[in-house]
Amino acid sequence: MSTTSKIAIGVGLASGALLAAWLLTGTRKEKTKKLITKGTARLKQTLKTEPREQRVFDDSEVHYV
Repeated sequence: MSTTSKIAIGVGLASGALLAAWLLTGTRKEKTKKLITKGTARLKQTLKTEPREQRVFDDSEVHYV
């Protein structure tokens, strides 16, 4: 792995950590918790209500080369 990619990964991780720390401090903490809870509930509801489709591949036609 080159030095540039290591630096890019490090900067990405550090910025993510800083964003998480900023979101979870002060009055933003409660707002962030509510937002994440609402999104999680919506995602769980979406996954429960939509039945999974079974994909069936039917290749009954004959293909000659």
